[in-house]
Amino acid sequence: MSKFVSNFKWIMLICGLLTCSMFLGLFSPEASLNSNFGEPLVTGPENVVVRGWSALIGLTGIMLIYGAFKPAVRAYSLVIAGISKTIFVILVLSFGSQYMSFGAGTAVIVDIIMILLFVLYLLFSKSAESTQPKI
Repeated sequence: MSKFVSNFKWIMLICGLLTCSMFLGLFSPEASLNSNFGEPLVTGPENVVVRGWSALIGLTGIMLIYGAFKPAVRAYSLVIAGISKTIFVILVLSFGSQYMSFGAGTAVIVDIIMILLFVLYLLFSKSAESTQPKI
């Protein structure tokens, strides 16, 4: 597991880049809403909500990329991104199961894998710290 912990920045980089793909909705909210939920964009507040939601998710991806290369903020980045992804998974499974055949279903599966990787890293990195000799 030390190899997993020592090379985790590359996993974080990939997770961050995948998460940044949600910036698409900031620039093309209709394409994002259609690909993720199979729903058309209706004019009005949905345009603002989808753009804002996409920007926040994209920023989470940037935070993961930053955390990949800045170990001092790595745990914080993983916890915040993990909580965000967990909330999304719970919401889709609780209220949006009809969207599982669209991009939201793929996102749920990928997010669950990311969450598990984040938890494993946090657990193994803590256990690696506790076995380090104190100077």
